[in-house]
Formats: sequence, C-alpha cells, structure tokens
Amino acid sequence: MQIKTARAPRRSRIQQKNRETILSAALEVFSAHGFRGATLDEIAQVAGLSKPNLLYYFSSKEEIYRDLLTGLMAAWLEPLRAMREEGDPLAEIMGYMRRKLDLSRDFPRESRLFATEIIQGAPRINEVIRHELHDLVQDKATVLRRWMDQGRLRRSDPVHLIISVWALTQHYADFEAQTRSVLGADQDPWTGGAAFLETLYLRLLAPLNPG
Repeated sequence: MQIKTARAPRRSRIQQKNRETILSAALEVFSAHGFRGATLDEIAQVAGLSKPNLLYYFSSKEEIYRDLLTGLMAAWLEPLRAMREEGDPLAEIMGYMRRKLDLSRDFPRESRLFATEIIQGAPRINEVIRHELHDLVQDKATVLRRWMDQGRLRRSDPVHLIISVWALTQHYADFEAQTRSVLGADQDPWTGGAAFLETLYLRLLAPLNPG
C-alpha cells in the first residue's frame, strides 16, 4: 500500500521518497508501540535518517501520525468508492467484500493501527470520519436502498450492511492470531473466510423472487 500524505504540494523526487520512507518507518513504529509509546528518535532510526532531517519533513510526531492515518483512511475507503451503481448488485457487494478482505490480508499492520485509533475514539481523524466517511457511506447506502426498492436485493438496513462488511473482513487482520489459533495451522483463514462470507452475503441479500 502506497501511503499518501494529507497534502500534496509540488516536491522533488527525493523529497517525496524521503516522506514515504518516514511514513513507512512510522507505520512500523506506531504499530509496535502505539502513538504514545512511539518516539521521533525511533522513527528516524528506522527510516535511516537523522532526527533533524526527519523534522525537515514533519514538524512533530503528531503530524506524522495524522498524515499516516489520513493516507490509510483514503486506502480503506477506496473499495467502497469502487462499488458502482450501474453494476450487478450482488456482484458489486461481493466485490466490495473481497476487496476489503484483501486489504486486511495484505496490510494487517495498517488495519490494526487504524483499528487502534478508532477504539481510542478517533481523536486525530474525527473530522474525516464525521464528514468524508459519513458522506460516502450515506451515498452508497442510497445506492443499496435503490437496488432494494427495485427488488434486486433482499431488503435490509444498508448502513448496517456496510458496517458488517467492515467488521467481518477486518477481524481477520485485527485478530489474526486468535483466528489462526482457532482454525489451526493447516487452514488458510483468508481463503476459508472469503468462501464463508460470500455464502453468507449471497444468502442474506439474494432476492426472494429474482426476475
């Protein structure tokens, strides 16, 4: 996952590379120690930069953390943005679920860092959640309601449907150790999880009288 910064002024190639290196190092440190336990010294060390060089790009640990979370939020919302009203409803929802599960599988540190921020009340990305996330969910809920009104999906609460996809897919990353322990070493949680969730949502959402 390419971590994008909150702002994108014109930068040289090396400046952009250094910012991405710092954000990647910050992800490693914040994922291991949380916001409070992380230090600028450790982030600089992991990034292979001096602390003064790091402070040239970011003025504080808070700014690094906020930029990191903003970039992660953009990546986390992309699967929902990709759900198309002109597509087949069941195929679009299955595609959304699989994209979310793939993100959890491929970027577990990012998922856990984002989950930790939310559990703490989202103090650093509250504005994004209250506006950008809220508006996107409402837009897609309108699409889901329209499909339900057309009889192309079985009726359910569209907002809770979206929330359930978050919960059921991100669990595999946020509680991966628990899931692997329960399943055993010989089972792949991602393959089995994808098959189960597809069956679950198809049975929940397939119209009773398709026509």
